[in-house]
Amino acid sequence: MNFIEELKWRGMIHDMMPGTEDQLNKEITAAYVGIDPTADSLHIGHLVSVMMLKHFQVAGHKPIVLVGGATGMIGDPSGKSAERNLLTEDMLRHNQESIKKQLKQFLDFDSNTPTRAEMVNNYDWMKEFSFLDFIRDVGKHITVNYMMAKDSVKKRISGEAREGLSFTEFTYQLVQGYDFLHLYQDKNCKLQMGGSDQWGNITTGTELIRRKTGGEAFALTCPLITKADGGKFGKTEKGNIWLDPNYTSPYQFFQFWLNCSDEDAAKYIRIFTLFSREKIEEIIQEHTQQPHLRLLQKELAKDITIRVHNQKEYDTAVEASQILFGKGTTATLKKLPENVLLDVFEGVPMFTISRSSLEEGIPIVDFLGDQILKSKGEARRALKEGSISINKNKINDQFTVDSTTLLNNRYILAQRGKKNFYLVKAE
Repeated sequence: MNFIEELKWRGMIHDMMPGTEDQLNKEITAAYVGIDPTADSLHIGHLVSVMMLKHFQVAGHKPIVLVGGATGMIGDPSGKSAERNLLTEDMLRHNQESIKKQLKQFLDFDSNTPTRAEMVNNYDWMKEFSFLDFIRDVGKHITVNYMMAKDSVKKRISGEAREGLSFTEFTYQLVQGYDFLHLYQDKNCKLQMGGSDQWGNITTGTELIRRKTGGEAFALTCPLITKADGGKFGKTEKGNIWLDPNYTSPYQFFQFWLNCSDEDAAKYIRIFTLFSREKIEEIIQEHTQQPHLRLLQKELAKDITIRVHNQKEYDTAVEASQILFGKGTTATLKKLPENVLLDVFEGVPMFTISRSSLEEGIPIVDFLGDQILKSKGEARRALKEGSISINKNKINDQFTVDSTTLLNNRYILAQRGKKNFYLVKAE
């Protein structure tokens, strides 16, 4: 596989230094991507760089993931308007281990081959580096004029952010540049990859390598992923879409991809899956013929949900999704974990009843008329029309709600017609 050609047709190249492709054609090459360890999970914004490393490894090269323990203590001004919170070493180490566990779902860290992935932490070589040594060994090779010319620095200094730019953040590109130099010397790493907002920092590294060693290193960036409507990719009202199921449930994760627009899904399926060009073109063609079936979104959501989570979580997410569209059954509903049940019915009206009242049983007219519907008279009419379901079962006016009705020993799902859902919680 030709790595550059692969990235080109997938729309994953923004900038590339001359000579990069020649270097990759010449020999097995090591390349690294930096990941910010300020959380103990990756979010889907990280996946673009991770997929670059995945294609790099598949193409027969060596991927290196650099966890920015040292740079995470500073903060990168690129694309940001304010400084970030600083982390302790213990927090950084915990985050590093959590991130590596997630990366193992994409990259091969365990084989005994020259293309085996590695993870490094720049805190390990920066923690003993004194300030005087740094400005002598690194700072003297890069001029302030060169650093000031970077877009990320110019934007902050020109007043786009009221806070300005601290010296700490100003020196960030030198620290990142030194990372590249260290990996170049220690691991023969000749390529750094990242998002297009990192171009300035990456090229500072190639320049430092050239000036300090006379060697040649390369840079490659991918476009920053955006949504067709201009919104920020991977952001919802709740915030980031995380890979950790404790932060974003597999159901919510699946729903994010399933709800993409056609235009976005056609772009994302190239970036976030390993499907071949022929398969993607086939899926898009089938989707175009029957867009209402949302085949493109379904294939994208299936592939990435299984890779990030697993087949079982994907199956549960699909079953849960069907409940809202009339295809779910009582058996499906009873199988749903509590967190998935609450995710599915997020935003529907929720009422509470006392658990003790269920011991004797509540006649369905009383159950509906006391809280869910406007009156007992309306409840009787709805039951007569046959429009009431409890836990996806159609019921009549003889039904009694009791503790055996509970889902997860806590909830009851009432439904009127096809679209009106009510969740009742026993406390």
